[in-house]
Amino acid sequence: MVDICRSLGRHGPRRFYALNTGVSTLRALKPAAEILAAEGILLRYTDLLAVMGPVEKTVARQEGGTHADEIETSMILYMDPAAVDMSKAVKDYRPGTGRLTRDPKGEGTYSPSGVWGDPTLATREKGEKVVEALVAGVLKEIENLRRSPLPK
Repeated sequence: MVDICRSLGRHGPRRFYALNTGVSTLRALKPAAEILAAEGILLRYTDLLAVMGPVEKTVARQEGGTHADEIETSMILYMDPAAVDMSKAVKDYRPGTGRLTRDPKGEGTYSPSGVWGDPTLATREKGEKVVEALVAGVLKEIENLRRSPLPK
């Protein structure tokens, strides 16, 4: 990200927005933004927890999850319902730490299905609320980026 913004920045742009679709990626984007700020380049990015968290709390009923779960499945049901086969949805949630693994002897949280959460609770209506909140949040962040002063 730093190299891309630097390269484009040589041609004039000094403000960049990364449409971030993950949570683990924040660990890389934050230091990238700090490095670029020292060079007078402003990098902002989507923080899914900040943008979607409030609405997720109002619609989610699962005990936990973050991958192919109630929320992600609901989002796809809203955006592309034909891509979802709810007959294959299974609850697969085992509280744990570390990344998901499909290897029962592997490090991390074992998930034989690849799901971490409860997609059986997903609905198009929940997806609409979450997706629309995400879009509104991204647009607001981009507008804030446009109005923000460049770092010195």
